[in-house]
Amino acid sequence: MKTILLIEDDAFIRENTAELLALTGYTVHTAENGKIGIENALAARPDLVICDIMMPVLDGFGVLHIFNQNPQLAGVPFIFLTAKTERADQRRGMEMGADDYLTKPFSENELLNAVSGRLDRFQHLKPDYDLKAGGLDEFLDDARAVGNLAGLSADRRAHPVRRKQDVYLEGDEPTRVYFVQAGRIKTVKTTEAGKELITGFYGPGEFFGYLALLGNTPHTDSAVAVDDSELVYIPQDDFSQLLLRNPAVSQQFIHLLAGRVGEREQQLLAMAYSSIRRRVADTLLRLYAPTADDPDATIQLTRDDMAAMVGTAPESLIRTLSEFNQNGLIELTPKNIRILEPEKLRRARW
Repeated sequence: MKTILLIEDDAFIRENTAELLALTGYTVHTAENGKIGIENALAARPDLVICDIMMPVLDGFGVLHIFNQNPQLAGVPFIFLTAKTERADQRRGMEMGADDYLTKPFSENELLNAVSGRLDRFQHLKPDYDLKAGGLDEFLDDARAVGNLAGLSADRRAHPVRRKQDVYLEGDEPTRVYFVQAGRIKTVKTTEAGKELITGFYGPGEFFGYLALLGNTPHTDSAVAVDDSELVYIPQDDFSQLLLRNPAVSQQFIHLLAGRVGEREQQLLAMAYSSIRRRVADTLLRLYAPTADDPDATIQLTRDDMAAMVGTAPESLIRTLSEFNQNGLIELTPKNIRILEPEKLRRARW
């Protein structure tokens, strides 16, 4: 059952509107001014707010401003209710992020249609998005509508990045999140001894570069294009909006981002405690990505890059790959690796 917060200083209108909404099946909380309304909202986050503009103590514009600035309240659907009909007031409310505007006196149908329309609009996020098939644009469009993110950037053009070009360097201040539309990106960390360690590979449909933004710290690794690639940039302000302005949007966005932190922890643990044979096998299996269209997909990666990913010398990697090749687990060519027996390779780690 949806909860509506009704903020209205006129007792007659407040009581009659609340009764109508309650009869329709909504749970209704009421407040006679903006300050009390904010206190009620902080105590129990509503699903929708209906708010008068001209009120004592704190007017409707002030209420909406506080909602927009408070992470706990940002993104709640907001309908202004007022007797004023001046166009400037309507424009100001919409520019601040109000979702609708009802002018008193209003009919029962006008009120109920406005409420159901706002609530229905906030149910349009899909359970999942195919990021490899245009899903990023679809998600951002839905996030803009569902989360009332009027300021979300419409610039989603792909930026070309040439092979071996740096995307960012270790120690750089983060300014955006990156989405791989085409190609591959590796993230690399250099040890004190000057040894290169690959901390991640990112292909089409994956995000990277967001951990520094989340931690508000400089990048702890560098990002370099493995192939000619195309990246979509999500500016820092947009990233913050997606995470903070609406719980449904932030939950979905976190779901799209998730997975890399745990993978990196496992990689570091493996480097510390696992044998070279297991680390090479785990890396091969992690890079192995057959599809229905390409069941015999090969791993295209230089031996130096794979050695940096495993955390070993190229000579040790080559010896282990040769052993797997002789055992019929993989097939080696100068540029590609094809996994022939993934299950046997998984067992061969031990």
